[in-house]
Order: sequence, then C-alpha cells, then structure tokens
Amino acid sequence: MADQIRIKDLEVYGNHGVYKEEQVLGQKFLISAVLYTDTKRAGVSDQLKYSVDYGQVCKKIKEMMEKHTFQLIERAAEVVAKNLLLEFSLLEKVEIEVKKPWAPIGLPLDYVSVKIQRGWHRAYIGVGSNMGDRMEYINHAIDQIEEQEDTKVVHVSSLIETKPYGGVEQDDFLNGCIAIDTLKEPEELLDFLMDIEQQAGRKRTIHWGPRTLDLDILMYDDLVMNERKLTIPHKEMHKRMFVLEPLAEIAPYLMHPLLKETVLQLKDKVVEEENKK
Repeated sequence: MADQIRIKDLEVYGNHGVYKEEQVLGQKFLISAVLYTDTKRAGVSDQLKYSVDYGQVCKKIKEMMEKHTFQLIERAAEVVAKNLLLEFSLLEKVEIEVKKPWAPIGLPLDYVSVKIQRGWHRAYIGVGSNMGDRMEYINHAIDQIEEQEDTKVVHVSSLIETKPYGGVEQDDFLNGCIAIDTLKEPEELLDFLMDIEQQAGRKRTIHWGPRTLDLDILMYDDLVMNERKLTIPHKEMHKRMFVLEPLAEIAPYLMHPLLKETVLQLKDKVVEEENKK
C-alpha cells in the first residue's frame, strides 16, 4: 500500500516519563503519523467518507496522550498505533513517531523519539478436533478468536471429516480453515491460539495423538520464518489434504511464499499423487 496521509509533529501535552516529576508536572510531546490507506476512491469521489479523516485522527492522538500516563514513550507509541487501527476501519497500517523534546538526561539535544510501524495482517488458521463434541470445540474456538478486539474472523471454511494423520489409532477428525485479520504478531498469535487449545483441554502427550482442539498457523501474510516455537508457512501444509481442501475453499489463489504455487495447485498435486497409489 503506497498511499499515505501524513501528520507531522502534532503538539500535545502529557504526563509521561519514568520520573515522578514528569508524571506530575507534564511536558510537551510531538507526535507524527503516517496513515496507510487506499486514497483512490476518495480522490475520485471527493468525499471524506472514503478516506481517513486526519482531523479526527489528530483528536484521537491527543485524547490518548492526555488520557493515560506512561513511563515509556515506547508504550505511548503502541497505545496510539493500536487505537488508531481499531478506531479507523480504512486504515491498513500506521507509522507512529513520539518525540520527547524535553528528555531529562542533563545533556543538550533536540529530542528523543520512538518510531514504530503497526498494521493489520492476514493469517490462515487450520482448525481440527477428534474428541468429544468436535463441532462445539471448533465453534467455541472461532467465537473466542472473534471476541478479540484486535482480531477479526474474515472467512470460515466448511468442516470436513478426515482420517487421522500419523499412524496413531484414534477417531476421525473434523477439519477446517479460517482466515483472520489481526494486529497480533506471529508469536503473540501462537500464544493466544495455544491458550485457547489449553482452555479446551488439549493435552500434548502423544505426537499425532487425539486432541480436543488443534489450531495451527498455516500462513501469515507472505511471511517466511523458522523459529524454535513457530515455522511459517506451516511446514506440512502442502502435503495435507485435510488442510488444502478447506483452505482452497476460502483462499484458492493464495500463494505459498516458498513453493510459489497457489493453494489450488498444491491441492491438485496431492490429489494427483493419491490417484497414482
């Protein structure tokens, strides 16, 4: 997204700082914002409703900086960014810089600042269950995801019944996929999903074993990462029909960032391989 609306050095007064004097007496802060949004429709129609009202954005920034007291300008930047993304539906991403001209360090300087960039991310989650009321576990998990203020459920696939994967004898699974838009970073999203699994009684005792609820991050934008806790894209997704079939229903032309093939193409490959057996 190349279109931007820029706000430079909005002056606000706030009670932010590590020292008690800063929190009591207050001081001046300068806030700059880059708002990433598609301006084409507003530019063609000349109607404000199709753009982000920068006047209202300025008022929101002022409100956040005056309403709260933060020790760190890092925290101030996070709160401002998150509130703007939640408040203005046409915002896709924001860049926030918080400048502190009167930083009490005992040395001459123009200002100290923190600059961050935050935005919405599209993630695809595989869901599954093969214990108890499978449908209820999955539906409840989707409801819990939807209840998060920083996460929106965009698409939910049909659920399919599948044989267990991995050779452990157990009941059949219900499997599906959901697409979400989220402000959570990948590992933050993983921790959140694992907490939902734990609340559903998920026990990680047998590899490939039965489970009340399984929530896997399949893809996150076009991110490629391989950390100890998390690999994106999911390293087995291109081999599993129980992932590819529901994912192809909601995102058939989603491109795998490593394999450079769409979900539909990956699904067709698995079908072709199974037909050869």
